[in-house]
Amino acid sequence: MEGIPEEIWTAFQEQKRAVGGRKPQLADLVRMLQVIASSRPTFMCIDALDECAGVERLKLLDSLKEALEQSPGIRIFVTGRPHIRDEIENRLSGKVISVSVSPTRGDITKYLQVRLGLDETLDAMDESLKAEILEKIPENMSEMSVGPSMLQIPLQSVC
Repeated sequence: MEGIPEEIWTAFQEQKRAVGGRKPQLADLVRMLQVIASSRPTFMCIDALDECAGVERLKLLDSLKEALEQSPGIRIFVTGRPHIRDEIENRLSGKVISVSVSPTRGDITKYLQVRLGLDETLDAMDESLKAEILEKIPENMSEMSVGPSMLQIPLQSVC
């Protein structure tokens, strides 16, 4: 953007003048997002939504639904674990497509190799321990019931 839209500048100035200089509230942020999205396509990425506290996550999802309804130029990309899938789909009223993504055993092994290579205490681990880590952790990870991550994409963003 060439500059900050007047509505956004004004909202931040008002918040600075409030007692204690509070940060903008969720409703203020949604209005700002709508102002930006009204003039151009707007892309938003929210990572690890499942890590947001339940009540706050519901408020955020309701606000995102409002933003999607008011500003068709908004595209939202959300990641989170599968246990919040129904919550997202219910709150966004079918305006999402879910895509499951999970690491392969090879992905986990490569990650561990990189992390072990960064170990600064070289004498703390022998080759036998390293081999055991590279065998046991990927094996146990594939047995976990946590499940894959999930990507949520608003339907109108799929072209």
